[in-house]
Amino acid sequence: MTERLKALADAGVSIWLDDLSRERIETGNLAELVKNDYVVGVTTNPTIFANALSNGERYDAQLRQLAEKGADADTAIFELTTTDVRQACDVLVDTWKASDGVDGRVSIEVAPRSRTTRRRPSSPPRSCGRRSTAPTSSSRSRRRPRAPPRSLPCWPRASASTSR
Repeated sequence: MTERLKALADAGVSIWLDDLSRERIETGNLAELVKNDYVVGVTTNPTIFANALSNGERYDAQLRQLAEKGADADTAIFELTTTDVRQACDVLVDTWKASDGVDGRVSIEVAPRSRTTRRRPSSPPRSCGRRSTAPTSSSRSRRRPRAPPRSLPCWPRASASTSR
């Protein structure tokens, strides 16, 4: 399969993983897929997140802290998913830098109940962190498709290792 993924990547296709979970992040599996299998982006949605939340205990500590603070279900879900997205952004930051922000993105689907109509969200999506200020010049020599429209770029995350 890696040969086929390499051929697709060489042809300019951005390989995205449709399966974000804390398990995948914390075990290093996401980093392996980025390093060895040409994955340059990852996405999640409420169904994927519900599956990740129901498998294992990786969310328990954070969920317990949120419960102690009196967080309601929507706030808890937002905090849990935001943590996963930020951690995935950390894994993909080198990909993002190397591609000048074209790749290395993490996407999260807006929850269905946050929409009042089919045309307009009830409120704008909340950012999971600082938004990218990478240039969007159209003069790139090898352009890859941009991330899906609901992508929330979160790089570079403010930390001691990030200079901005």
